[in-house]
Amino acid sequence: MNFKLMHPRDQIVMIMERIYRYGRTTTSGGNLSIVDESGDLWITPAGFDKGSITARDIVCVRKNGDIEGIHKPSSEYPFHLAVHQRRPDVRAVLHAHPAALVACSIAHKLPDTRLMPQVEYICGKAGYAPYALPGSEKLGANIADVFAEGHNTVMLENHGIVTVGETLFEAFQRFETLDFCARIDLKARRLGEVSPLTEAQLGLLRKSRNLLPEFEPPTHSSDEKALRKQMCAMIHRAYDHRLITSMGGTFSARVGEDEFLVTPNGLDRKYLEEGDLILIRNGEREAGKTPSRSVWMHRKIYQTHSGINTIVIAHPVNVMAFAVSGTPFDARTIPESYYVLRDIPVLAYGTQFMDTDAVAGTLSEKTPVILVENDCLIVTGGDLLQAFDRLEVADFSANALIQAGVLGDVKPITEEQVAELHEAFKF
Repeated sequence: MNFKLMHPRDQIVMIMERIYRYGRTTTSGGNLSIVDESGDLWITPAGFDKGSITARDIVCVRKNGDIEGIHKPSSEYPFHLAVHQRRPDVRAVLHAHPAALVACSIAHKLPDTRLMPQVEYICGKAGYAPYALPGSEKLGANIADVFAEGHNTVMLENHGIVTVGETLFEAFQRFETLDFCARIDLKARRLGEVSPLTEAQLGLLRKSRNLLPEFEPPTHSSDEKALRKQMCAMIHRAYDHRLITSMGGTFSARVGEDEFLVTPNGLDRKYLEEGDLILIRNGEREAGKTPSRSVWMHRKIYQTHSGINTIVIAHPVNVMAFAVSGTPFDARTIPESYYVLRDIPVLAYGTQFMDTDAVAGTLSEKTPVILVENDCLIVTGGDLLQAFDRLEVADFSANALIQAGVLGDVKPITEEQVAELHEAFKF
């Protein structure tokens, strides 16, 4: 899908549908705008049901101020206009009220984008705009002033969040990522003290590269084509279950000896297609495509373990609450969780960039899941379904542990019960 070639009204409908479907705004809340190449501004209508919006409902405010459409423009049009005027590099503005970010706004706290490297990389440091009456010129001035300082995400005091971008998808990516960060932060605070990354640690992501020589596959086997379809189905499911974000999360699957498929860098996971996946063969990448930054680690794991045929790197919110708080994630919650996940080692942040041998050496068929501090969950399996099941069970189990902590002391299954499981299921 080429988002940039879609008409602005269709882009707005698509992104609003995503925001509403995943519970990040309400029927009456949120508004989006795009300034096109001619200087005309396209914006969501005032007081319209966000769950049933269509292209014909989008309003166009021409460069000369004329309004075209069957509705009035959003009541927040003044701040959209102010932001576009103060930041000529901005072509899209997104405003919504997801619960986690609203919680931050009413507590007058900014989400800490240093909790995970990809959050800081995508969002940068969030700004903060003081309260003013919704729809007022004053609110527009307050918001535009903060964006003029160079921020791309701005928290509105007792209101919500505004993000901007060169495209609406870029603004959405920042919105989704900051919301994801806030949800991790809030859950982690139930577990213990949250530990952000240092500037030096954040710099490791910026230095990481996936430079591989290219090759042109002469053919694609039927097995490879079937695997591409299966991978896309699992990636879409992971996104719909909120286990990965639009740009965060890497899947790979073994095709043959020193040959595997992997997700691309920088493409939307929700709409990933079979042709977007990248074939890696003998350390070379399919021509014209850029694989995930972690491609070297995937290759090392496959080279080390013949029984591992699928690898997933994900950032599910409940699991990552443990990763950023340093609280041990004990899978001994219920028999199914322990049987599926086993004991989960924790690697220090940076290992995933600097020491792929350590990652590969920690994994095995008996240790299929690893947690990396402030970064990710690494899940492996004999096939796609097994790896996805482990990812899903990990997030369910983490969620249960967080909720159980509210009720009192967590009581995992005992050592005797663990030994009984090992004996019964031979793992």
